[in-house]
Amino acid sequence: LAPLSALLVVVLLLLCRVMFRKSFVYDEDRAAEIMALEEREAIKDPRLMVQGLVVLALVVAGFVLHPVLHYEPSIVALLGAGLLIAVSTAETSEVLSEVEWPTLAFFAGLFIMIGGLIDTGVIDEVSKALADGIGTNELGGSLAMLGASAVLSGVVDNIPYVATMAPITGDLVHNMGGAGDHVMWWALALGADLGGNATAIGASANVVVLGIAERNRQPITFWQFTKYGLIVTAVTVAISLGYVWLRYFALA
Repeated sequence: LAPLSALLVVVLLLLCRVMFRKSFVYDEDRAAEIMALEEREAIKDPRLMVQGLVVLALVVAGFVLHPVLHYEPSIVALLGAGLLIAVSTAETSEVLSEVEWPTLAFFAGLFIMIGGLIDTGVIDEVSKALADGIGTNELGGSLAMLGASAVLSGVVDNIPYVATMAPITGDLVHNMGGAGDHVMWWALALGADLGGNATAIGASANVVVLGIAERNRQPITFWQFTKYGLIVTAVTVAISLGYVWLRYFALA
């Protein structure tokens, strides 16, 4: 997917230039203020920065070594937070005040809702209906998989969607006599990933950014995000559909 990803980055930059053209206006005074900034002044506590980077490296290592350590990512993250509190001089109350509590509450509610959809079989039924419609048609199936995954990932967070769809995709690939690099896997990856750009709840990163923007008094509403997200998703998914057809069928 690297060639397509590189192309889509360029497309995104061009779309931003068009959608936010009013923001691309040169202001000499603002430019001078930016150039006068000293990046090192942003580091208030160099020791804390080093401690944070070391703990972050340990946490990432813990994530990577999950198959060996058998610790859940949540446990690793909490151990890292506790270790940083223990080795640093940061006040616990001050740290807790910086936590994105509204974002965490939103995620809790979101995943409870998605868990309910999974346990009641709603997502499974939708996935099976998609699989039944695809059958053994590789071209139509891969394009349908990409498009449907993009739509569903904009409504349901893409992580649980992919977790539910992965075994079904495996069965489809097996029925088609494909291998691990079958086009259906790339279609699922593209659709689920790009569809997450459509709405604020399509991907976890979107929710985090909205929370950060709110705290910095630059709120972004759900519909503001969706207005631009739908354009980006529609264009990138259309290009991806063309890429899948060209790469795996027309030139195969």
